[in-house]
Amino acid sequence: MTSQADIQVSSSNIHTKHSDPSSDPSSDPSSQKAPLNLLKNLVPFLARYKLRMAGAMTALLVTTAITLSFGSGLRLLIDEGFATQSTDRLNQILLGMLVLAVIFAIGTIIRFFLVTTLGELVTKDIRQSVFNHVVKLHPSYFEENRSGEIMSRLTTDTTLLQSIIGSSVSFALRSGLTMVGGLIMMLITNPKLTMVVILAVPLVLIPMIVFGKKVRELSKRSQDRVADVGTFAGEMIQQIKTVQSYNREAYEINNFDKEVSGAYDVSKLRIRYRSILMGSAIFLSFFAIGIMIWVGGSDVIHGRMQPGELAEFVLYAMMVAMGVASISEVMGELQRAAGATERLMDLINVHSEIQTPEHPIDASSSKNGDIEFKQLSFNYPTRPDKPAIDDIQLSIKQGQTIAIVGPSGAGKSTIFELLLRFYDPQKGQILVNQHNIKDWSLDALRQNMAWVPQHPILFSADVMHNIRYGKPDATFEEVVEAAKAANAHEFIEKLPQGYESYLGENGVRLSGGQKQRIVIARAILNNPNILLLDEATSALDAQSEHLVQNALDRLVLSRTTLVIAHRLSTIKNADCIVVMDEGRIVETGTHDQLMQTSKLYQNLARLQFMTSAQ
Repeated sequence: MTSQADIQVSSSNIHTKHSDPSSDPSSDPSSQKAPLNLLKNLVPFLARYKLRMAGAMTALLVTTAITLSFGSGLRLLIDEGFATQSTDRLNQILLGMLVLAVIFAIGTIIRFFLVTTLGELVTKDIRQSVFNHVVKLHPSYFEENRSGEIMSRLTTDTTLLQSIIGSSVSFALRSGLTMVGGLIMMLITNPKLTMVVILAVPLVLIPMIVFGKKVRELSKRSQDRVADVGTFAGEMIQQIKTVQSYNREAYEINNFDKEVSGAYDVSKLRIRYRSILMGSAIFLSFFAIGIMIWVGGSDVIHGRMQPGELAEFVLYAMMVAMGVASISEVMGELQRAAGATERLMDLINVHSEIQTPEHPIDASSSKNGDIEFKQLSFNYPTRPDKPAIDDIQLSIKQGQTIAIVGPSGAGKSTIFELLLRFYDPQKGQILVNQHNIKDWSLDALRQNMAWVPQHPILFSADVMHNIRYGKPDATFEEVVEAAKAANAHEFIEKLPQGYESYLGENGVRLSGGQKQRIVIARAILNNPNILLLDEATSALDAQSEHLVQNALDRLVLSRTTLVIAHRLSTIKNADCIVVMDEGRIVETGTHDQLMQTSKLYQNLARLQFMTSAQ
């Protein structure tokens, strides 16, 4: 056993309060931005597909030009076909319009394919960017933000953007080009009637301006309420056994109904404003066309205009009116897209408080497992006035096994979280292999360690995936060897598909002891220099504990090991036991020494350990 002299410990009784140095950069985004400004955030994602966008725009320009040419075709059909009673001319005009219709159909197919796939590609890229950012955020972010809300942004919001980019934006561009082209052709055809239409444009824009901002605000609120529904449902599904065991199904059904009804009420209000926006724009557009037809009809009756010219002008006016109506409808969709984009950008713009340094140390030269805590103090961001770790100092040499004991809330698990750099301390340093862990890359630091939690965490995949998670490039033989070392191979072989057996959500198809041995096999395969054990046997029956403890005994050989201990069997062979209370180290020594000198340890032993010793 390693000499006690190698372990140096000190603790200060001075409590220092630390304010939370972090703030959430995602909070309080500007809600006053115009939708188009918010949608500018999508430009970097769209820019990756310039050729596809150019092809879609070319097809759009061709189809728009053909659409506008139908007005001239209609005028020729009336003035040179019907009016002159010429069958040959009528056939020529109709044949020309048929050829244009074929080209229009081909152009529409190309545009639809390119734009729709563009929406799929951009949505895929946004989802990847958001997920890539989220998995690297500091853990405290997930303590302060609900997982259901984050999942809603990854799924619901990106699906909405997919619809907008793949359909609505193209529709808006087509309508906009048709509207502008129609106005130009109206000016060419009859400037007088065009002025009648232009005078009505401000009337059409008024409802878009008045109701547009309200629609966007309600769209974001609607997305937030949908996220609330998903979060509530997800939590109930995860805790379904608790809900049913207390006969709370009716209570939760009623609560879910309130959540769904709240989301519906916001959506109904959004739809009401959007309906008013669309209806107002359409009515005012056709009101202007009615006035224009009355003026034009008077000119035809008095011989100042040809019937074909009026028909051509009316067609262009209808195109403009439909373009305005379409854009007013799409504006509602763009308002929703702006809300979704804002929520996604809020997430992407969150700054992770735990970062790899710009120039990390060369981890290949740091292979041993020395650890030193130097005057370490830490407050959790959610509890800035209560120190979780208070000015501790601890030196651990390569290969030593250190047991950490103490009452609940003493700071035991916080030691592990700081060592893994889930948080950074407000004061002091943690050295691994004589290097401050802030100078390590996060990948290298955590690759140097393996963590076996008290409650095993498994993924809803097969056994092979769960064990290989500690070393993705491991061979099948290496996985089997790790499983054997963890006393897991025997029960794995008996599963329906062996190592390819699907385990269900968080390993629901395994017992507690089997789950724990899978996690230990993962740690063995990772072959770390430093092992962190948050008592892995405290919740197991005697037989499972015996198997797991044997696996742990193999795992700790020649490794630096920190053990959060709840049972005497875990700490019998520890080189040193560290007793913590209220974030401070109050005693150190062997079990026999502490039973003589430490009242706190005597109480802990009496309450927690002696049952296991009997």
